[in-house]
Amino acid sequence: MAGKLGIIALESAQNAGKQIDNIISGWRSGEHFLIPSQCPRFGSGEGKGLIRESVRDRDLYILVDVCNPSITYTMDGEQNRMSPDDHYQDLKRVIAAANGKAGRITVVMPFLYESRQHRRTMRESLDCALMLRELENMGVHDIITFDAHDPRVQNSIPLSSFEDVSPSLQFTQALLTEYEDLQIDPNHMMFISPDEGATQRVVFMASLFGVNIGMFYKRRDYSTIVNGMNPIVAHDFCGESVQGKDVIVIDDMISSGGSIIDTAAQLKTMGAKRVFVFATFGLFTNGFSRFDEAYKNGIFDRIFTTNLIYQKPTLREKPWYFSVGMNRYVAAIIDTLNKGKSLQDLLRPASRIKEMVTLYRGSVSC
Repeated sequence: MAGKLGIIALESAQNAGKQIDNIISGWRSGEHFLIPSQCPRFGSGEGKGLIRESVRDRDLYILVDVCNPSITYTMDGEQNRMSPDDHYQDLKRVIAAANGKAGRITVVMPFLYESRQHRRTMRESLDCALMLRELENMGVHDIITFDAHDPRVQNSIPLSSFEDVSPSLQFTQALLTEYEDLQIDPNHMMFISPDEGATQRVVFMASLFGVNIGMFYKRRDYSTIVNGMNPIVAHDFCGESVQGKDVIVIDDMISSGGSIIDTAAQLKTMGAKRVFVFATFGLFTNGFSRFDEAYKNGIFDRIFTTNLIYQKPTLREKPWYFSVGMNRYVAAIIDTLNKGKSLQDLLRPASRIKEMVTLYRGSVSC
């Protein structure tokens, strides 16, 4: 083993941390590993990190959710919601509080901080790469993230361990468990990429399901910048007919949801039977009204996202939403790493997905 296990869940990831600790405790004869920590604030808004137990020589796993907007702090007598920047600063504070005493530090950051700012197209900052370099310099040995917007950002820390984990197995389990009438063959199902960036995810899943793919190309107005981005003019489709087929749109995240709803609407106009959406992270930054309206109009049938980041309480009540649980998977990754074993089987679930699809086909044909 790498050392006695220790888990620190920042306030942004407290619920997940407790569940992960309970899962590992069940595997290890009831012993618990959650180490209490705190990041209190002064009235000026400045903060500090506190760790309430010894971490000397511990194999330490620090969980943080930089996309949790539900936490507030008081500054100058006013309530402020914590931004991704605030959560990242608290992560650094806790690492600093460990004071070099931990045997090894692994950061579990499901949504990679600033991952959409992964490349330079003009004179601009490369925030994600800077963050990774900073954590490396602070003594972090491993970084575990999920479905990074562009995993090539790990090239900024070539000598450090960087695990980009895909929840494809959990999405497959959720879909095949929830729906018993799927026909998994090229004549009845397709996987769809909403843009060129998601193509690799779509090709991976389609190859295991044995079906074809389609892709939308985002045509942008590069002469204009709105909210830091070039606005999308249209989504152009490349691929064979979707007429009468169940289509599964895969992306790493849903932000405002405009692109996903536009993509789903075009697929329905083209004759798709049902539209399912897989997105690792459901941010829903503009609320749910557009999704409610689109679902009411039959534009999509179900949206699946993971519980790796904060989920607004009203989201789980939506008839169009399915939450894909990931805590057991994260617990298995931490448990495996702490025991010094290989993550190969956990991170490369292709054979398990293929086996699951084969079993499903057999049960449907019967």
